Amino acid sequence: MAQVWGYYSMFKFFKNVAREMKKVSWPKGQELWKYTITVILTVTFVAVFFAIVDLGISQVLELIAQE
Repeated sequence: MAQVWGYYSMFKFFKNVAREMKKVSWPKGQELWKYTITVILTVTFVAVFFAIVDLGISQVLELIAQE
């Protein structure tokens, strides 16, 4: 009986997911490009920032290790 209840709960969950997905307002073409460019630029900026910080910390630790 518990297994049947589990299948019913899973079916109900996916039915609710499908209902909510119909309510989503999906971005149009130009808006999607704007969001995509924003994400790519943000990820690139963060990656470069952490690469520079990592390089700086590595240089400082190398100087400390040499002394």
